[in-house]
Amino acid sequence: MKPNELNIRNKRARFEYHLLDEYTAGMQLSGTEVKSIRSGKASILEAYCIMHNGEVWIRNMHISEYSNASFYTHKPRSDRKLLLSKKEIVRIEKFLQVKGNTLIPLKMYISEKGWVKIDIACAQGKKLHDKRHDMKERDDRREMDRAMKK
Repeated sequence: MKPNELNIRNKRARFEYHLLDEYTAGMQLSGTEVKSIRSGKASILEAYCIMHNGEVWIRNMHISEYSNASFYTHKPRSDRKLLLSKKEIVRIEKFLQVKGNTLIPLKMYISEKGWVKIDIACAQGKKLHDKRHDMKERDDRREMDRAMKK
């Protein structure tokens, strides 16, 4: 499989949050989880990250059970450990201590070496008027593109 052929994205993240810092993390997975991800049967739309005992975990990420697996299968929505450096973990921990800040996944892909990687971002939730402003800008860009085509 070619690298970056996998296209699992959190499309709502940029609309719902102001993204501040982005990190790339590895994930601790079992064999059947990796096979399901490689076949594209995973979702990070409802996922978020938490800090627990000095480690970063991703919660509520759905990885479907591998169809050809025997009785050694994984749970589809179990917590999975993210692999980051100590410096990044300390930076994230300080960021999450402020109320209203969160850590969300943006994209999951397969690296050049064949490892499953996930891009996560430190984010703050947008207010309703910020979302309206983004929608207005997007509509204006579309209309300008249509006018340029004609």
